[in-house]
Amino acid sequence: MKKLYVGNLAYATTSDSLRKSFEQVGPVASASVITDKMSGRSRGFGFVEMEDADVEKAIEMWNGKDLDGRKIVVNEARPMAERPPRRSFDRGGDQRSF
Repeated sequence: MKKLYVGNLAYATTSDSLRKSFEQVGPVASASVITDKMSGRSRGFGFVEMEDADVEKAIEMWNGKDLDGRKIVVNEARPMAERPPRRSFDRGGDQRSF
């Protein structure tokens, strides 16, 4: 299995509609549109997981093509890089005002 990054998604695109679009190429193991934790609104990108054999076909079929009124970007997902821990402003140690 390989994971594809799908960017520039319309806010109306759902995980289900993303899955159905990519199923035109081959079986989809998973499809998810990433949403904002606070608002629940789409962040404009998502991921689709497919068999290795279908990944290149999916990229050729969808990269730069129109989905829900937006030209989407499709490429093989890169592994998440190590990120430093997020700063928390509620620890009481930092008294600067923002």
